[in-house]
Amino acid sequence: MTIDLHAHSTASDGTTPPADLPRLAARAGLTVVALTDHDTLAGLALATPAAAEVGVELVPGVEISCRLDDAEVHLLGYFVDPVDEPLAGELELIRTDRTRRAERMVERCRELGAPITLAQVSAIAAGAPLGRPHVAAALVASGVTTDAFTQDWIADGGRADVPKHVLPTAAAIALVRAAGGTAVLAHPRSVKRRASVTDAQLATLAAAGLAGIEADHPEQPPEVRQRLRAVAAELGLLTTGSSDFHGDRKPVHLGDFTTTPEVLSALRP
Repeated sequence: MTIDLHAHSTASDGTTPPADLPRLAARAGLTVVALTDHDTLAGLALATPAAAEVGVELVPGVEISCRLDDAEVHLLGYFVDPVDEPLAGELELIRTDRTRRAERMVERCRELGAPITLAQVSAIAAGAPLGRPHVAAALVASGVTTDAFTQDWIADGGRADVPKHVLPTAAAIALVRAAGGTAVLAHPRSVKRRASVTDAQLATLAAAGLAGIEADHPEQPPEVRQRLRAVAAELGLLTTGSSDFHGDRKPVHLGDFTTTPEVLSALRP
């Protein structure tokens, strides 16, 4: 088995339609792929029948925006019930806030001289919930920058950044578990994120029901992966590997990092 447990579609901020993701996974040699769109389960209805057609197991998942102390982290929920009402309600609240945030970001960018519009950002999103990557794409398309994720524009704490509603991570873990799923912390020490999750924070989350951490990830260098595996072993946590595939938005491919069959079996509820 070849397993990639972190991929996005156009249901959030990826560029691959949900129905096409299993086909891409099959062509990449994967036998299992998880669809983990940001704060939505909407893509699963289209991806599930497509996965059956090509013989790829689709793990139903979601990537939830959370707050851990004073930093934002992302929690991967696997094998969740797509119609669980408490989880669906919280995801809807997060998505609604994402739209408010994107609208205010556009306003701030315009105040800073960027000639972008909400209509342009909505066109880039193409029906997906509005998010920061769509604003970033509009900024790049306008020619004001080649990288919008800087302090000049919309990086965390940047001039045009707007805080968003997020759940405490322990509450998100509880939601995932109540929806029949298993919780894994995504890219806890990505070199592209402003804050790293400490060993002590991982211990607190393990006590709150976290099942694992994403150790093998394209934004975590080998020495970081090694340390995460060591910490996970100390805390009794599983370690996963995933590409965090976003289609054309990131220079990674499905299957660039993978999870072992033994870990997948342990993640199943």
